Amino acid sequence: MRAVDVTELSEGEPGELVEANARRKACAGAAADVSADSADPRQWVLGVDTVVVLDADILGKPADAVHAGETLARLAGRTHRVFSGVAVSRAGVLESLHEVTTVTFRSLPADALERYVASEEWRGRAGGYAIQGLGAALVRRIEGDYLNVVGLPAGALLDRWPELGLGGA
Repeated sequence: MRAVDVTELSEGEPGELVEANARRKACAGAAADVSADSADPRQWVLGVDTVVVLDADILGKPADAVHAGETLARLAGRTHRVFSGVAVSRAGVLESLHEVTTVTFRSLPADALERYVASEEWRGRAGGYAIQGLGAALVRRIEGDYLNVVGLPAGALLDRWPELGLGGA
């Protein structure tokens, strides 16, 4: 896994937004591979992006602890949607898709939110939580792909694997 320096878009229809950001990341990763001496044209490059949507508001990654606390307080006791986009680049071909999962948070007392924010697990996380870590305690239920909430819509990717030309090396 390699991080790429890409400015993420933050406005638009959520499904289109995460796909566009994923494509930008995959293209940047593919360009970095082309410039590397060991570039392999058979190599797949994945770009992934995730946002949380509450009502019509796109909640990205909180900027600081105060913003994380505000974001989590908004999510407490409510249902939101997690959109993750993935783009695959291989040998100059770029394909993308997105998945949506519905997540319902528990009602959370202020002290529980403060403890979670103090854990700093919110850093770099869409919506300010990591369902695969301590953030699991914030969640009452999910409808859809758990891995999509983690940040990689693996089910959707595998469903479209042959269609994306990923059937073999």
